[in-house]
Amino acid sequence: MSASSDEPAGSGAPADVTEGAADGDLDQAISRVEHELGRLFARIRVSWREAATTVHPDLQPLGYQVLTSIATGAATSAGAIIERLQTDKSAVSRQVRQLEELGLVESVRDADDRRARVLVATDLAQERVALARSRYEARLGERLRRWSAEDLDHFAELLAEFGD
Repeated sequence: MSASSDEPAGSGAPADVTEGAADGDLDQAISRVEHELGRLFARIRVSWREAATTVHPDLQPLGYQVLTSIATGAATSAGAIIERLQTDKSAVSRQVRQLEELGLVESVRDADDRRARVLVATDLAQERVALARSRYEARLGERLRRWSAEDLDHFAELLAEFGD
């Protein structure tokens, strides 16, 4: 019987043993990626907490996410925020109410539909969000500048492919 074309020449190992070892290596690699993603997500949550505190000591991480959605114009209504953040209506309502109480968000009439209201970030919110972002971007930049441009491009490609 001849060796399969997938088996390295002269390996002497049966195909199922070789495949089993490869599957084990793949499983270990997947476990490592899962572990590292968990660490990354935990670090992101810490960053959101730090950013929220930079904006206001009483602001929660979800409130910071709501505020940045409003400040960037990515979401200007409660419905758009719920959709963007994939969270529930009551959580967004609580956060918007707190942001209004802290003077970070205002509800104004929609210029296109006078019956509707939209949320806008105040000047104070824009300043605080800019400060929080600059601190985060400095930390991220410090870490990423240790890599070559080629490595960063490859990393960005892998992230984009993973996110699809």
